[in-house]
Amino acid sequence: MRADAQRNRDRLVAVAAEVVSEQGADASLEEIARRAGVGSATLHRHFGGRIRLLEEVFRSSVDEVCAQATELLDDPDPLRALTNWLRAMVRHATSSRGLATALVMSGDCGSDTHARVISAGRKLLERAQSSGVVPAEVRIEDLLKLVNGISLASAEDTAQADRLLTLAIRGIAPASA
Repeated sequence: MRADAQRNRDRLVAVAAEVVSEQGADASLEEIARRAGVGSATLHRHFGGRIRLLEEVFRSSVDEVCAQATELLDDPDPLRALTNWLRAMVRHATSSRGLATALVMSGDCGSDTHARVISAGRKLLERAQSSGVVPAEVRIEDLLKLVNGISLASAEDTAQADRLLTLAIRGIAPASA
């Protein structure tokens, strides 16, 4: 891909993430193209349509939270590492505003993003469990459902989301609270 075409593509993904965060998965493709400074034909040339663009936005945000999980494995405090990652997941879920649902409803969400998130979080959870600060019966899938519920219940109120996650962590690891 030519350098200018790659820049346009990258800019479209970044702008689409912002617009989806503001307006949800039904955000206008024309608005995305306009804010990115390209024509809608350029958007369609790169992605073919809404679903492919949304998949790329979702994949990009999942790449970020998975990379953060890897970085947090170096944190000397396993519970703090898990908690910080769960906070990042709340931000991710909140900013996605219906993105995952739109992809699942399209029947076109065949990517491995969910498995990657589970794998990244499981490593942090297992480390916290090995250190004895989180009970063995806690499952990463349960934590991710809590994160999703918190983000849905909090909408765009990040302070409330943070309070709810803090309460959930106290329930999961009461000895550390």
